[in-house]
Amino acid sequence: MSSFAKTYCSMVLLLFGGLTASFGQDPQFSQFYAAPIYLNPAFTGNTTQVRAAAIYRKQWPRITKAFNSFGFFYDMNIQKIKSGIGFVVLTDKSGASALKFTNIGLSYAYKTGISRKVSISAGARASYTIRGINKSELRFYDQYVRDDPNSTIEDLPTNQITYFDLAAGMIVFSRSFWVGLSFDHLTQPYQSFIKIATVLPIKYSFHGGYKIPFEKTIKGDVTKSLTIAMNYKGQQDWDQLDLGLYLDYQGFLLGLWYRGIPVLKAYQAGYSNNDAIIFLVGYKLADYISIGYSFDLTISKLSMASGGSHEISLIYEWAQPKYKRDNMKKDFMMPCMKF
Repeated sequence: MSSFAKTYCSMVLLLFGGLTASFGQDPQFSQFYAAPIYLNPAFTGNTTQVRAAAIYRKQWPRITKAFNSFGFFYDMNIQKIKSGIGFVVLTDKSGASALKFTNIGLSYAYKTGISRKVSISAGARASYTIRGINKSELRFYDQYVRDDPNSTIEDLPTNQITYFDLAAGMIVFSRSFWVGLSFDHLTQPYQSFIKIATVLPIKYSFHGGYKIPFEKTIKGDVTKSLTIAMNYKGQQDWDQLDLGLYLDYQGFLLGLWYRGIPVLKAYQAGYSNNDAIIFLVGYKLADYISIGYSFDLTISKLSMASGGSHEISLIYEWAQPKYKRDNMKKDFMMPCMKF
């Protein structure tokens, strides 16, 4: 590749990195229901008793220094007080500017019944975020004009910022359906590395789904089902829709999803809002362990250059025998997807 081409690519990557830092810094997961308390704090404690989950995403692997995200989630159900508690750890490294993001949060949810078959859960999450940037990886205009790639006259007052943030959400659910709404960045924290008053806009997410059982055991456990679900999210002028379904056939999972808003909205003239087709495969062992893999096939104009995205998730749920014997018949969990 010529020096001009390398320079051009570096500038393009920096531009994309900057836009991501400003408006899309939250890690995005295609398997969003494999990270339930990150999607909506009202999911906290929606488990038999204790749940631990991990998810990793490698986005656009063909682009040098692209995007890598990791999340770890832990929550538990406290049936005596109809509550759930949990914590979230997220890390993300993105763009040619080596932008790093680390978020640690605590979440709480309270659940109560609306009727014999329908319940409602409301939750909140408080978190602390550290954002850092490696200035040595940045390339500024003056470095090219002066033909001096080793120094710049541009001033970057700090290479690290921290802030406190809040999120809240609510979910209405039964054994077969759920619908929820969540809001992130309620404090709209200051998030700029330079002397510009830039706040992080509130992000909202509307999500729901319906589970259609095909076959049950004598005890009433579903062994074959089809789940249809969606997640619509937006932040300032940006929005996105994930819509799809997955089949659970005796523990084997197959899914197909679409991400984008092709007809109603375009990013700009000539650029339709088409992002990706997502393929999912997974296996669920006795409702305790779920492992899943997904691949995002990029269908936007970036498709040839990006290499798509890879994602893997693992969920482990467990409960003490006494808890299961005394409480499983008294309570029910949201039919949340587990890839």
